[in-house]
Parts: sequence; structure tokens; C-alpha cells
Amino acid sequence: MAIRYTKTSLIKRVRLFLIGACVILTILGGRLMYIQIFSAGMLQLRAAEQWHRDLPLMARRGNIYDRMGRVMVQSVPTYSVYVRPVAVTDPESVARTLSSLMDVSHETVLNRATNRGASEWLVKMQVSRQIATQIIAANLDGVFLSQSYRRSYPMGSVGGQVLGLVSVDNVGQEGLEAFYNQILRGTDGRVATPSDLRGRPLQDGREFYFPSVPGFDLHLHTDATVQNILQTALARALYDHNAVGVGGIVYDIQTGGIVASAAAPFFDMNDQPRDNVSELLAQAKNLPIVNVFEPGSTFKILTLAIALELGLTNEAERFNCPGFRIIGGERVRCWKTKGHGTQDLAGGVRTSCNAVFMDLSQRIGVARYYEFLAKLGIGQKSGVDFFGESAGLVLPKQYVREVDLARIGFGQAIATSPIQFVAAISAILGDGILRTPRFVSHIPQSGTSVTSPVRGQRIVSAETSRRVRELLYGVVNEGSGRHSQVPGFAIGGKTGTAQKYEDGIIAQGKYISSFISFISVGGVARYTVFFYVDQPSRMGYYGSLVAAPYVGQIFASMVEYLNLTPDPALVPSPQSMQQITIPSVAGLTTIQAMALLRTHGFFVQVSGEGVQAIGTFPAAGERIRRGNPVVIRTA
Repeated sequence: MAIRYTKTSLIKRVRLFLIGACVILTILGGRLMYIQIFSAGMLQLRAAEQWHRDLPLMARRGNIYDRMGRVMVQSVPTYSVYVRPVAVTDPESVARTLSSLMDVSHETVLNRATNRGASEWLVKMQVSRQIATQIIAANLDGVFLSQSYRRSYPMGSVGGQVLGLVSVDNVGQEGLEAFYNQILRGTDGRVATPSDLRGRPLQDGREFYFPSVPGFDLHLHTDATVQNILQTALARALYDHNAVGVGGIVYDIQTGGIVASAAAPFFDMNDQPRDNVSELLAQAKNLPIVNVFEPGSTFKILTLAIALELGLTNEAERFNCPGFRIIGGERVRCWKTKGHGTQDLAGGVRTSCNAVFMDLSQRIGVARYYEFLAKLGIGQKSGVDFFGESAGLVLPKQYVREVDLARIGFGQAIATSPIQFVAAISAILGDGILRTPRFVSHIPQSGTSVTSPVRGQRIVSAETSRRVRELLYGVVNEGSGRHSQVPGFAIGGKTGTAQKYEDGIIAQGKYISSFISFISVGGVARYTVFFYVDQPSRMGYYGSLVAAPYVGQIFASMVEYLNLTPDPALVPSPQSMQQITIPSVAGLTTIQAMALLRTHGFFVQVSGEGVQAIGTFPAAGERIRRGNPVVIRTA
């Protein structure tokens, strides 16, 4: 059957054809316009990439300064050496020269100089200026140098765990280097060299230089001298007590600034043990920030402050301690199982009587206690500018029994990070306001001031803060913290001894001994020092002997360095500074030994529950100041 075309149908077909052609032409025109106008830059860049070979220009990483403006870490110019196989005319000469100048084998250089699987190969990074000059003088075809940087630490090991690590390609891996990496790193530049299709440089080509943008500098609250004072004390304590580890923090109560933080052992940052990755990472960690542990008796400061703030006790109240309390049908012991007898609140704080703080925690109750824990930031990350901080371990409120609250009240059944704990205690000791701890104070090039913001409303009143300080002064002046005294200065504190856990159960004979202390200057609480010793194995495990003496050394050095003015009213009499020889108590009963040592003016503590004295810490014959603690060992 023949197909008939009418005039009308032909006109329709022509119209459809014209419409289709117009659509196609419109699409092609639009595409062409898009390419010419909107994609021109991108296409030109792609073309340039094909016709150019780039050498990277590493940005100078920002310096880090302590609070006095001293350089703690800086970037030193170095060079990276590359070979472009297509441009190498004498591979053997390149391999021989580079291997003799750098610590790279002849075979490795020769392989890279002849392997055309890539346009260019990196031979070595962080080559010194002296070596780079010799390479340039050798005038080797196909060998190129690009400026880079390496980190240098003028103060060696001081502050290494705070500063952290940087990889060979300028990326922060630990510490402040990691946390502020984007600010410190800057933006890399490059040099683009015109090349032919095989990657060989064109003789008359024009190079393009895109400069790098240096990173911003950091200025810290950390003081390098105080950091060195802390690290010296930590190293001494690690050796003296043959401990698993030792750590500490120095904290500015009024600003929230972390003046020093470290954990022994540590290494020289200019000689990092990169051949032993596990050792490197273990010793690079700032454990006072990232670790958590049971605080022990130092936590009693929080219970004390809450009870005083709620009006649930006062300095005149007296408590009786028979050595235990029965709570919820369970017998919970005081650390002194024979009991402390009757004593007032100040006495309970000085002797660190568990029974007193069990009573106070029961009066506070679970709801109010947990309300204050939340205000103090316990069980929450402090917000410190550092990676790896833990929120700690706090039993959910709905599961807390009376006996659990009693144990929390004297520092068991709860775990915090040292920085979280220090921030909370400092809020109580200072102005009653919790601040966010900070390492960095300001970033001048960016116009940024990194302040320590207030994290909540007032936690305790100024009056409660004053009363807590007065009670803690008593611990140092008359109790277990006497080793931390500095003549002419008001120092308060609290010792702590916490049991360690392994696989969820108490590890017998393993303790963390600690001391948290503060110094007031001109009537204002100024600095907090927290010092802990993990598993001391010499001279017992009491915080009064294991931790407090080192805090005293830290404060004494800080007073001298900061040129702080002593209060004449607090300068001790010559008699109180007298050194006395510790008598031998071996063979005496515990009661007789206590009486003998007290007649000599010592503050006496007893280790163990035996009735026979077998020795003392410090040992008989040593000379110490009148009033300092002596621990009787019993059997």
C-alpha cells in the first residue's frame, strides 16, 4: 500500500524537523557557551596541569611560644630532593652523588632515577641546607629540590607531651600540634615548570611560582620554667619510688590556664625514638589529660564543699569514728580500722577520716550530690583544648545505693581525669566558678584570644570557698600535708591514696598516691598543683610521703622563680624549722611507737593493723623537720 503525503502532513514534518534542529542547536550553543564562559578556567587549569610539572613548597608551620614569649617549638628550613626519570641524563652519576651525600642507598636512588612509572620520585625529605647546597653545586640533570621544614625544640624534653608530635610531612599527630593542626599548618605552595608530553622541562618555558602561606603561631598559658620545675619533680619521684608512672598538673585558678602538665618518663623532643613506635606513643601521651583513675581521699574536698554550701555541717560539729559505718546493711571501713575517736570537722579533714565523709554524703543525698557533680563537670569532658580527654566514670544516678554514695563521698566508686578533677577543685578553691581549662592563651596573627570561658553558674559561694581553704590549710599546717609547706606562704591541700583495679577487681598492694594542693598569694588562691604516683614501691604508699614532698619542692621553686612576696605573719619560727632525728621504734608496740614519735614533734601515721612496730618511713636516723609526717610500719 503506497504512503500518501498531503501538503498538510509535509508542513507538519518540516516544522517538527525545524523545531528539533533548533533544540539541538540551542543545546549545543548552550554547552559551548558554558564551556567558554563557566568552564574556561577549569579547562585551562587541566591543560596547565598536563603541560607543567609541579614541585611542592611546604608551608612554614607556626611556632609555639610559652606565656613569657619563649619559643618552645619552631620550624627550621630543610629541603626535599626529587628525581624526574625522563629528565635524568646520567642515572649512574645521580645515584652515586645523591647516595654519597644523603643516607639513601645507591640502589634506591638508581631505581628511582630510571623508573618511569611516575613523572617524579621523592628521594629524601628534610635534607639540611648544607647538603642541599652541595646537590645544587653538582648540577645533576633531572634532580630537583623543594623547600620544606622540620620541627626543632629549643628546650629539649620540656613540654614535649603538651606540644605533641608532627609527621615528616608537616601534619600534627599528638598534643597541641594535632589539636591546632589546621591553624599551625598553613597552606602549601608550588613551583610549576613547563614540560613536554614526556615530562621533560622546556628550555624556553616560563615557571610559575605559587608561594606558600605560613601557619599561625600559638601562645600558651604554659610556662616553660614551671613546666621544667614540674618535670624535674616528676623524674625525681619516678626514681625515688620506683613507680610505674608519675604525673602532675600546675593550674592557674584565676584564669583556667594550664601552666604545666606532664607524666614521667619523657624524652628529648629533638631525639624522638621513632624506631620504637610503641615507646614513642606511650611517652608522648599527656596522661594527666587523657587518663582516668579513682581519686581517693582527694575527692573528699568536693563532699566537704557541698555539705558546707548546703549548711549540713559546720566547723564546730563533732563526729565519732569507731573505724567503720554500717550503711544499707553493709559495713564500710574507715582507712584507720581502729577508728579516729571523736573529732571536729577540721580534725576529720586533717586525718582524712572516711566516717566523717560518709556521714556528710548521706546527709547530702543522691539527688543533691549528683546535681553538684554535674555543676562541677564531674562525669563530663572539661572541654580542654586537647584530644583524647575522657569524661570519666560515674555510676548512673538511678543505680546509686546508699552504700555507693558513701563510697563516692570519700573518693571510691568514681573515676575522673586529672584535668577534670583539677578544674573542679580549682573552682571550689577560687571564686566558685568553673572555668574551661586551656593550654592556648591567644593566636596573635589571627587576632584570636582563646579565653577560658565560664561553664556554668556559681557552684559555691565565696564564703564556702573561704571555709574550704581554711580547712585545707589545716591539712598542711597540722596534718598529713606538712611536707608541702613553703615558709611565708599559705598552702592548703589534701592527700589521697586510691586502690588500683585490674580486670574489674581490686589489685592487692597496688595504689595511686596523690596530693592536690594550692598556694595563696596576697589572700587569693592562685595556683593548684596535682601530683600523683602510680604504684610506688619504696617508702610506702601514703600520699603524705609519696606525693606531698614533691609538691612542696614545686611550690618552693615557683615562689623563687615568680619572685612572690612572702607574708611575714606566715614565716615560721626557728624552732618549728628545726631538723630532728627520727628515733628507732623497732620492737615497740604500735601505741608506744606513736607516743615516742609524738613526743619528738612528728605527725604520726600508721601503716597496717599490727600491734608491733617494725620500722618507720622515713627510716630511723634520718633528719626531718619538726611536725612532718612519719609513718609507722607494723606487723
